[in-house]
Amino acid sequence: MEQFEEIGTELNTLADFVRWGASAFNRAQLHFGHGTNNAVDEALNLVLHAVNLDHDIPPWLLETRLTEAEKRAVYALLRQRVETRKPYAYLTHHARFAGLDFYVDERVLVPRSPIAELIEKGFEPWIEPERVHRILDLCTGSGCIAIACAQAFPEAQVDATDISEAALEVARINVEKLQAGSRVKLQQADLFRGLPAERYDIIVSNPPYVDAEDMRTLPEEHRAEPALGLAAGMDGLDIVRRILAEAPAYLAPGGILVVEVGNSRWALEQAYPELPFTWLEFERGQAEVFLLNSAQVTTISKKINRAAHVR
Repeated sequence: MEQFEEIGTELNTLADFVRWGASAFNRAQLHFGHGTNNAVDEALNLVLHAVNLDHDIPPWLLETRLTEAEKRAVYALLRQRVETRKPYAYLTHHARFAGLDFYVDERVLVPRSPIAELIEKGFEPWIEPERVHRILDLCTGSGCIAIACAQAFPEAQVDATDISEAALEVARINVEKLQAGSRVKLQQADLFRGLPAERYDIIVSNPPYVDAEDMRTLPEEHRAEPALGLAAGMDGLDIVRRILAEAPAYLAPGGILVVEVGNSRWALEQAYPELPFTWLEFERGQAEVFLLNSAQVTTISKKINRAAHVR
């Protein structure tokens, strides 16, 4: 990247720095996918953060001139993105999910799951929101899904587990930040292990699901995230299989199980070709998320456990 002294007098407005930053990102062949999917949006996020502005500013504000100190702050953040190749959320310690602002750092994955859309819609039409009293979020990470569920279902109690104590430290920050402590209970656990015998109307999870081959070829931006939140064995299903096998003991009659599996959808369908997964569609982008009702989960669990017993 050019030194600040080379470009500082030529770039004056917010829009100037967004355009320059996007060009620099493209030259550096950065990877996007942690809340943005292109260089312009990535640069815009960083420029606005550097000058303490939100995304809902009027368009004319992008044409306003920066002070010298602001220029240097913007430049430093854009340069850091290129040199570290870390997702922008790790540089700003901020990510937006389901309309809420979360603190994030390298202890957790950057929130970006399309499950946010389901939460915003109250998981309709798959379940009636008024009948939802208990929700379980497995592999909670930053706590974004659990806290967003608490926001969407103000009468429900939300439990959230993660095997990583470091991740739970971040989740606790967000529970306090978003004042969700009265209804979101965090617990260190390996999926369901150690949980009390409760039944949940919704069990939701964005678990590790990256297979061994994809782990070897991840872009640097993804390698900045904790491998514990990504890697899931040779076929990417190590955690998903356990969720399917163990969920019936915790899912209430009439409840739903919602799990994101990403690129491991193909492996899941190959492993269980006869199983009735409902693959959800999203208005904002594409993702592989399946939904099962309680009866289907019970049937699937029996087949998985029977197959495991035979092996």
